[in-house]
Amino acid sequence: MKERVSRHFRLFFKSESSSGSVLFGCVIASLALANSPLGSAFERILAQEIGFITTHLALRYPILLWINDGLMAVFFLMVGLEIKREVVQGELASFRKAALPVLAALGGVTVPAMIYLLINSGTTTAGGWGIPMATDIAFALAIIRLLGNKVPASLKIFLSALAITDDLAAILVIAIFYSADIHGLYLAYAGVILLLLLTFNRLGVTNLAFYLLPGMVMWYFIHHSGIHATIAGVATAFTIPITQQAAKSPLEKLERALLRPVNFFIIPLFALANTTIRFEQGMIEGLTTPLGIGIVLGLLIGKPLGIFLFSFLSVRTNLCELPTGAHWKHLAGVGILGGIGFTMSIFITFLSFADQPQLQTAAKFAVLTGSVLSGGIGYFSLLVISK
Repeated sequence: MKERVSRHFRLFFKSESSSGSVLFGCVIASLALANSPLGSAFERILAQEIGFITTHLALRYPILLWINDGLMAVFFLMVGLEIKREVVQGELASFRKAALPVLAALGGVTVPAMIYLLINSGTTTAGGWGIPMATDIAFALAIIRLLGNKVPASLKIFLSALAITDDLAAILVIAIFYSADIHGLYLAYAGVILLLLLTFNRLGVTNLAFYLLPGMVMWYFIHHSGIHATIAGVATAFTIPITQQAAKSPLEKLERALLRPVNFFIIPLFALANTTIRFEQGMIEGLTTPLGIGIVLGLLIGKPLGIFLFSFLSVRTNLCELPTGAHWKHLAGVGILGGIGFTMSIFITFLSFADQPQLQTAAKFAVLTGSVLSGGIGYFSLLVISK
């Protein structure tokens, strides 16, 4: 009996969709916790600072920040490794396929912002135009992985590349329009570290310590520059060497090592910490205001419309080609999943309405509503398409 249970447990952890199940279990637990008598205590735990500060180093932050900026950089490292592998050897090896998710992400960024501005033009909430722009890569990938082999593998790569490009665009928008405190010197230090990593790559260095340790230093400098530190994970991933022999490839060794810790610890913990939304009076009514309508329509309509439209134009003009084994209906379904804004959208909400807690509450609920609808509709659309 014990051996049977152990075998089922191993099969569960090998299943690609099981990580998504764990993730959404944490979402439900987090929402329940936030709206229970334990909600305040949980928020205090997340706000508890850990780390240290010295004359030259400042590494004391709230637990929530360590999760969102620290552990999520490891998640971005793993996704970056997947993207690089596909660019070098796989689905994104040709320019026409690699360019498609980039151009699709451009549509997924601009159209939601235009819809929001159209609805909120001339109002006090017009400054929140960046809220529906972002795709939450963790939740979007978790949903498509729930579908397992029901969708082409190339579609998961397309969504990964799209979501990373989308996140980079969101980080750029935050840096230019929502941040007043960017430190160029720290960015320059991070650039020097990146050049060092690229030099190691060119010299054929295969020891992962020569990439991961400087990558941590680069994370520190990017974090202190005022830009979201998860970019360090992607930058480090793109410098790690890959070889034709999978057994000897540093990139694939690291990717295999990160797979389970990321899927079964980092992402569920991220969900547990970031879905602590307390339902308050007036949230439902807030969905009928220009702010609520702009966010929900931007995520639910603007995202899929922008992604699909830019993809369609790119393919029809022969600039790009569809992912292997995918059809237009697949791209429509993935476009809907792109409407899962969540974490980055909520982050932009705080920046947009820094001194307006009522608007923050209304916007957070609108983001949650738009993201849940996009996730549910996108999942069932792709499930129906697969049949």
